[in-house]
Amino acid sequence: MGVQVCAGATLKCSMGTAPSSFVVLPLNRTLTGTPAANIMDNKPMMNILPFGMCLSMANPMVAGATAAALGVFTPMPCIPMTMAPWVPGVPQVLIGNMPAVNNSCKLMCNWGGVINVLSPGQTTTMD
Repeated sequence: MGVQVCAGATLKCSMGTAPSSFVVLPLNRTLTGTPAANIMDNKPMMNILPFGMCLSMANPMVAGATAAALGVFTPMPCIPMTMAPWVPGVPQVLIGNMPAVNNSCKLMCNWGGVINVLSPGQTTTMD
């Protein structure tokens, strides 16, 4: 049984250098007084904020900066590219007609990072 993720949760990307806060818009989706997340809360720069510097060579900015530095690895600022929904979601709990996100869900970045939930933003509502 997982813990429901809500606005203010702390996220970490495997290719980022810093954690980030999760933004969930308050669209009539509250279970604990704060907006609860569903699998479609995956929009870059709206729901998913940058994770410091990106360390992935799959990121064209990192690859370009590394090439410009004659092969010396050069991290660049993170710009999340999260196009797919959170997986696997919690289909037993629907929020805004979509499966809920709990603390064991993952979000994939197109640049090769895996985004995990470090802190769900609350500790009282379980899925």
